[in-house]
Amino acid sequence: MTDDEILAEFRDAEALLEGHFILSSGLRSPRYLQCARVLMDPARAERLARALAQKIPAELRESIDAVVSPAMGGVIIGHEMGRALGKRAMFVERPDGVFGLRRGFALTPGERVLMVEDVVTTGLSSKEAIAAIETAGGNVLAAASLVDRSGGAVELGVPFVPLIRIDVPAYSADDLPDALAAIPAIKPGSRAG
Repeated sequence: MTDDEILAEFRDAEALLEGHFILSSGLRSPRYLQCARVLMDPARAERLARALAQKIPAELRESIDAVVSPAMGGVIIGHEMGRALGKRAMFVERPDGVFGLRRGFALTPGERVLMVEDVVTTGLSSKEAIAAIETAGGNVLAAASLVDRSGGAVELGVPFVPLIRIDVPAYSADDLPDALAAIPAIKPGSRAG
């Protein structure tokens, strides 16, 4: 899939939003990619996951034993990546503020894992998910996401493969451009706050 084809999937799903958004990182942005909307169509989710799986180098793809994603945003794309790769798919969640495997999910010591997210901006959730996977005994070989909003700057400590990189500005709440400050802020993501 080309970048234009990927963005067309988001536009067709009305998942590319314009306004004043509070990201899960706390940063503010004039554009937001609502991955839940693009992933609510199972056929579209499957197409995007297959395209992302194909971007992972073949040698690495063949080494993966399991896919683990962070809840909530990564659950659907993690499941679809598991299907695309023919591997088990699990997720970590944080009912007490710290990511961990629950619901009977477990990794065998040294199990080779692909960590999959929907969107990476600062990499905080990804790093927390990677730490949880390692605590559970997994060996994170790489990370992948549908969207890299970091402008290619994020460092996760493992190879990182996004389906698309999008350069969307993000600002701290106390350093907003006037045009953005004039619009009421909304928080469309999965974290309360």
